[in-house]
Amino acid sequence: MHRGRDEEGRVVVGDGTSVGMDRRGFMAFFTTAGLGGTLLPGVLWASAQEAGTVTVEMLEQAERVAGLSFTPTEREMMVEGLDRNLRAYGELRRTPIPNAVAPAVLFDPMLPGRPYPEGRSELRMTRERGIERPRRLEEVAFWPVTRISELVRTRQVTSVELTEMYLGRLREYGPRLEAVITLTEDLALSQARRADSEISTGRYRGPLHGIPWGAKDLLAAPGYPTTWGARPYEEQHIDDHATVVRKLDEAGAVLVAKLTLGALAMGDYWFGGRTRNPWNLEQGSSGSSAGSAAATVAGLVGFAIGSETLGSIVSPSTRTGASGLRPTFGRVSRHGAMALSWTMDKLGPICRSAEDCALVLHAIHGADGKDPTARTVPFSWDAHLPLEGIRVGYLAGAFAEEHGTKAFDDEALRVIRGLGVEPIPVELPGEFPLGALRVILSAEAAAAFDDLTLSGRDDLLVRQTQGSWPNSFRTARMIPAVEYIQANRIRTMVMGALDTALEGVDVFVTPSFGGDVLLMTNLTGHPAAVVPSGFTDEGTPVSISFVGQLWGDAATLRVAKAYQDATDHHRRRPPLFDV
Repeated sequence: MHRGRDEEGRVVVGDGTSVGMDRRGFMAFFTTAGLGGTLLPGVLWASAQEAGTVTVEMLEQAERVAGLSFTPTEREMMVEGLDRNLRAYGELRRTPIPNAVAPAVLFDPMLPGRPYPEGRSELRMTRERGIERPRRLEEVAFWPVTRISELVRTRQVTSVELTEMYLGRLREYGPRLEAVITLTEDLALSQARRADSEISTGRYRGPLHGIPWGAKDLLAAPGYPTTWGARPYEEQHIDDHATVVRKLDEAGAVLVAKLTLGALAMGDYWFGGRTRNPWNLEQGSSGSSAGSAAATVAGLVGFAIGSETLGSIVSPSTRTGASGLRPTFGRVSRHGAMALSWTMDKLGPICRSAEDCALVLHAIHGADGKDPTARTVPFSWDAHLPLEGIRVGYLAGAFAEEHGTKAFDDEALRVIRGLGVEPIPVELPGEFPLGALRVILSAEAAAAFDDLTLSGRDDLLVRQTQGSWPNSFRTARMIPAVEYIQANRIRTMVMGALDTALEGVDVFVTPSFGGDVLLMTNLTGHPAAVVPSGFTDEGTPVSISFVGQLWGDAATLRVAKAYQDATDHHRRRPPLFDV
């Protein structure tokens, strides 16, 4: 059955007859009946409206959507309860629920009885001596924070100089990359002047002090729009500081821009265009942390913050050659960030080196009393920690598979073996219907943006394909609550099986998209560091990933840093943006 809306916004069904019902009422009816529009004839739908009840015939059709089969007697018994549910759904939908409100059910990646790591958070970073200001300051645009911070600490360059340099590059190159939504120039210059004043009087806050950075535009910053990359929210202002934004401000960092993301954190298409790969402007930069990765690699910011639910740090970091960290679930507070999936969302740094990721994570990790899933677990970074104390594995099955980046992956494994460690083979548990667990993300995302679907404003989103959010949200409305819960129960089983599979290692190396590693570890909450591992004949990057134990972010980054110390892929610059 065709459905649409007429000029007055009424639902159009069947042969084009319109009825006085908005999409909220339309979806309420069909969700209760469990029906997609193609399953119910227009006459039956109209009859149901006149009767105001769910019928046995509707229920029989709905069983097909849910994959169930009841007897005629069972259906007769069910319709009264379904009518009661329908009334309850109406009551629920009359209560506005902001995106920031989380369900009263929390995900914890730790299995029952497992203790959280204890100790102190510490930072012992690489400190290069004798670093001098280059003749042309714009050279610094491609330096890692470990080097830029020395220029700031030794007062060879001011934060205002850095900020003005990066703002200039954002204005010049941002439109070419389609990577910038909002320049935060007034805020940036104010923060930079404050940083210079503090440093000049001996109050040095640490390696991020005075360093310009960019925020994926799902993070709230008062005074500026927070668009979520989507046209329905293009003018949205959230009068709150995302905790990550606040913590970076406390570390002395300078927010210069809010960067693009694929609309509502999917892909690289946003309401203003498509964010480009700095190495090939004919390609998108992948998503959804598209602007964060592209701007960092193109030298438009010193570092950036991205987010990952199912690949949104790993994928754009791979495409652009950035170094990214998806932290352990719960390591970083998501307060003030757009919610897509309450049990899978993570915030993390996208930088020019693995050690830069460690410096940023040190500043932003920990509980804040606002995100109930965020925990303060020690993060101790020692850039000089020997690899001999870290048990390293490799995902044997993924390396054995024939795939497009196999030669690069094999070479990365060879480099790692040359670091004085002998990686041991590990395998992921394979006895679970992992792909089916994607209904968890689908259901949570549909709930997070239910009002967008019911109001019809999902029509404003740029992408309207079968795989884009509007259709996914509508489709997810047909996921039975029981199946969502069953999927989460299987998820618990996956967590236990992976915990057993990784008993002998602290970190394992894997092709970034090998097997089911990306989906499984996003479901279980394990940290992953992704770094460039080479360049194709077309001049575009490929990556390798390092996955750690829960809360083992430091060991994960330490192995990634050792790999980068032995290679130079992360030091290459995209020619179109080089100075």
